[in-house]
Amino acid sequence: QVQLVDTGGGLVQAGGSLRLSCAASGRTFSSYAMGWFRQAPGKEREFVAVISWNGGSTDYTDSVKGRFTVSRDNAKNTVYLQMNSLKPEDTAVYYCAANRRGLLPRTGYDYWGQGTQVTVSS
Repeated sequence: QVQLVDTGGGLVQAGGSLRLSCAASGRTFSSYAMGWFRQAPGKEREFVAVISWNGGSTDYTDSVKGRFTVSRDNAKNTVYLQMNSLKPEDTAVYYCAANRRGLLPRTGYDYWGQGTQVTVSS
């Protein structure tokens, strides 16, 4: 069982930056791939980024490549999403999630955070 708490959202102007954090409980955090997803109003939840269990591999959706960076600190049971050059279309609720299957999965996540709101003004 893994419990996830997302923090770090807020209101930022276009071109600005935010860093989201996701703190996990449980001693098996390091065995999970950790993903970030987002859901904008009226849209389905979409994959944003994922990092492998040991932090050695990452994957991103095309729209955030070069702007977002996912990282993790297994000693702190925490995963991060650094978001730079934010755009109004990045506005959404962002969720972290944990998946024990696969190296860089985009689906099939087992545990989810509660979400944190990111709003980018133009």
